[in-house]
Amino acid sequence: MTHRLYHESRGRGLDLVLLHGWGMNAAVWRGLPADLALGHRLTALELPGHGASPWDPATRGLDDWAQACLAVAPARACWIGWSLGGLVALAAAGLAPERLSGLILLTATPRFAQAADWPAAMAPGTLDRFHDDLLADPAGTLQRFLALQVKGSEAARETLRQLRLELAKRPAPEPRALAQGLDLLREVDLRPRLPDLACPSLWLYGERDTLVPAAVASDIAGLLPEARVQVIPRAAHAPFLSHPAATTAALLSFLWELET
Repeated sequence: MTHRLYHESRGRGLDLVLLHGWGMNAAVWRGLPADLALGHRLTALELPGHGASPWDPATRGLDDWAQACLAVAPARACWIGWSLGGLVALAAAGLAPERLSGLILLTATPRFAQAADWPAAMAPGTLDRFHDDLLADPAGTLQRFLALQVKGSEAARETLRQLRLELAKRPAPEPRALAQGLDLLREVDLRPRLPDLACPSLWLYGERDTLVPAAVASDIAGLLPEARVQVIPRAAHAPFLSHPAATTAALLSFLWELET
């Protein structure tokens, strides 16, 4: 990678790295409750081609995205990845296990697309349609994806409004980054890497998530018996926005155990 990613930090204490989802940017994390910043230093990264992070044409796959994040992340931290950001965080944990003290996956999964042995995931046709629509109407496709992220949540309208406001605060994502991000969601399968995960992990899901079904929680528990897995009732794909109190309580409980 020839460009350094945009990142912003605030607070003091244990380092936490925050990775947003597809089409989003670092501004989305400003909605996190202040409790999370107490005793922690939050570093929000913008994924390649998102927000103010430049897009490098040499970027070819998930490991390139992860290496770009590792290049600007603190030397050792607990990484929090939302959706696509969780996939990048998982890749970083495999590439540089000594850099991650812990891993928190927010509505993320090692494989986003359905397979015969992985039914609790998105139908491949859904991602294919987004990919085709992206070529014809990038802005409209992103807005439809945002709507899917909150579908089923009891606070859907307010959460969608908040997502759109946060998205508009930063530069628009690079279309090539959006296209490659969809390819990653459609094609990557990190299940074979899970047995080698060296750090403690927390996996949080939304009960009403239509993108990453909460049923995947039992699959994760089977693949990683030592992991902590939790479902946030009545939440959808962005529980840290729609259900901040429940999400923050789960995060702080995990971080407290990580620090003791």
